[in-house]
Amino acid sequence: MDEPMEASFDPGIDGVNLQNQGAQQVVEGSHLPSTQNSMGISCNNMHSDTSAISMSSSHPAGDSEDNTNNKPHFTPLLRPGSMVMMTLTEEDYEMQYWPKLKTAIDQLLNIKPGAYIPISYEQMYSCVYKCVCKQFSERLYNDLLHHLSSHMEHLNQELKNHKGETIPYIETFSFLMHQYLQALSGIVPIFNYMNRFYVENKLKTDLNEELRKLFCSKVVDIHISDLIKLLDEVSSIPFAISPPTMASVMKNLYALNEDYSKLNPALFSRYLPNILPPTDPSMLEQYAMEARRVQELIASTEFNKSHESNRKRVYEEDISVTI
Repeated sequence: MDEPMEASFDPGIDGVNLQNQGAQQVVEGSHLPSTQNSMGISCNNMHSDTSAISMSSSHPAGDSEDNTNNKPHFTPLLRPGSMVMMTLTEEDYEMQYWPKLKTAIDQLLNIKPGAYIPISYEQMYSCVYKCVCKQFSERLYNDLLHHLSSHMEHLNQELKNHKGETIPYIETFSFLMHQYLQALSGIVPIFNYMNRFYVENKLKTDLNEELRKLFCSKVVDIHISDLIKLLDEVSSIPFAISPPTMASVMKNLYALNEDYSKLNPALFSRYLPNILPPTDPSMLEQYAMEARRVQELIASTEFNKSHESNRKRVYEEDISVTI
């Protein structure tokens, strides 16, 4: 299916007032210079509606059709900016439409979770609609990907600044990933018209899916090995990273790409179901040993020792797992 041609336009963007357009066209038509047809008859005598009506009434009804066909036809002058003549030039796109969209994208990318920004989604959607109707779909799509890629370079630099600092690195990664995924919930609706008529129709894919893949390739894939290693280390220290942050990182990584869970299934299985294979009765002894190690780890932590009391049973009295 070809890209749709424009059926209307947004006067709020183009600054064009179409009210009384028909009346203006009549006025413009009345001032056309006098011309002559091939029979030498002046057309200037037919410039008013009154003269046209008097001419038609002076002939029998049977000749009305012939007279109509023989009348000189005037092409009404169309004002620049009217629905038919309105065009979108390269300069218009670069100086007006794309800057508006880029500003809205930047606001969405940098908004803090839970904050509100005054973006007119109707105006932004109308900008995308006009660009698509005027055959700028491919340019718009490529500009969007390029701009987001530039933003991701900034994210990578931010993560590099915290490299070597386990807890700040994990917390920064969690925040940036959550912020980007939240931004997509605003960016994708703005570009929904482009998604329907260009991304889905011509590229046979989905804009939301492509933008998530872009984040994986430009950010997550670069840091995933170090991230999983650090997450595994801090997971053995209770509350080193807050449980909501740990759970958010695991869930978002899995939502972006399920293959990330294969890098450390045991780690992901602590926060997500159905990561590990079903329980095998022949491995009950191994499960019991793993449970025993967890008990020993909990008993040996400073967190547990700081809360000991005479009323609490010592580790040896805890109920152990038996086969």
